[in-house]
Amino acid sequence: MDSELLADKVVLITGASSGIGTAAARVFSGEGATVVLTGRREDRLAALVSELQDRKAEASYVVGDVSVAADAGRAVDLAVARYGRLDGAFNNAGIGGDRTPLHLMTDDVYDTIMDVNVRGVWNCLRHEIAAMLPRGGGAIVNNSSVAGLVAIPAAAPYIASKHAVVGLTRAAADEYAARGIRVNAVAPGTTRSEITVDWFARNPGLEQMVNSLTPQGRTAEPEEIAEAAAWLLSDRCPFLTGTVLPVDGGFANH
Repeated sequence: MDSELLADKVVLITGASSGIGTAAARVFSGEGATVVLTGRREDRLAALVSELQDRKAEASYVVGDVSVAADAGRAVDLAVARYGRLDGAFNNAGIGGDRTPLHLMTDDVYDTIMDVNVRGVWNCLRHEIAAMLPRGGGAIVNNSSVAGLVAIPAAAPYIASKHAVVGLTRAAADEYAARGIRVNAVAPGTTRSEITVDWFARNPGLEQMVNSLTPQGRTAEPEEIAEAAAWLLSDRCPFLTGTVLPVDGGFANH
């Protein structure tokens, strides 16, 4: 067995310009993958691709917003056109939101969160699955959240969106299992990404509150989530599909 988890695989990563997505680009390429990166900030994507190429990894990027179906399609099309196939995808792009009681939440906040976190995954799944079917299979990992398994106060749209990602994961896994496509999800707990750092800065005491409910008592690093996603994308777990893997320091079981 090859020592690299993702040797010779072409993997798409969304939301690659920050946080878990950036960590995934480094982890996946370090595990032998050719990576295609997409996100909204071209300067960061270009710098990350340059960094990976300096490490002798194969990497490309395309600027796009996953909430726009055509942008999701262009990212998949780039992978197929440049590398001949798409073996895996990490649908990581997502946003958080302010902690606001449900009855005070505005329509525009709800719509924005659902567009990125749910429609974005929906758009990506449709294009990724279409690219994988002719080749007889592939592996997809969606980034949900521990908030897709449990609830936290004053974050209803975010919680709803991440529960929806779990639903999409299970639905796609069931529908395409017989055609060789595995679809799983990671459910990160508190992770030191830009989204959560900003969220914590705007909500004093929130990180301490969440960590107090986490048996490991700490915030994860983005690389820890990326390592779990790499395993789910690899051939080391061929009988695993429709699973939502908590990577949360025990939060969901507490």
